[in-house]
Amino acid sequence: MAKLLVVDDDRLVLASLIEGLTEAGYSVSGAAGGAEALRRCAEQAPDLVIMDVRMPGMSGIQAAGKIRELFDIPVFFLSAFDDEDTVKQAVAEGALGYLVKPVRINQLVTSIEAAVARSANFKELRSSEENLRTALLGDRNIGIATGLVMERYHVTATEAFEAMRRRARSERRKLAEIAAEIVAAAEKSTMPGL
Repeated sequence: MAKLLVVDDDRLVLASLIEGLTEAGYSVSGAAGGAEALRRCAEQAPDLVIMDVRMPGMSGIQAAGKIRELFDIPVFFLSAFDDEDTVKQAVAEGALGYLVKPVRINQLVTSIEAAVARSANFKELRSSEENLRTALLGDRNIGIATGLVMERYHVTATEAFEAMRRRARSERRKLAEIAAEIVAAAEKSTMPGL
């Protein structure tokens, strides 16, 4: 089950949520405000933060923005307020859900499971996107480096590629790294001084 951080300035609500979610099988910790939530996120790296919106000092929406920026941890809002402006602000901060108190634990569990699954999908998509970007850049550099080696040594594309691959194997490095070095060296030698 997911690790949860529940944040609410009302100690009774906080204790009740922690108890109910612990009984539902989650690993749950609590924080009484936004600043404490930031410290807990740094220490515990929860899978999901369940955050009250209106708290003294740092609001839940402000805290959610910092949590997303610093830790990339998703936030689910649980609030007594459902006015349109508050909901829009929560959505703008990337809320994975928003429920209005009072809420039953079984209702909250269903929403938590959906939010955790959605967060996992987002992380997988971001990872896939980064891998694709890296692969495309690597392929681009390999193509450019092959052309540079062909021109410099007057060899065929196959010979240039094989020469780079042999070097990568002998140095126990990735072909993309060798290609990036060749491209960087070529850029330095042809760049005019500023």
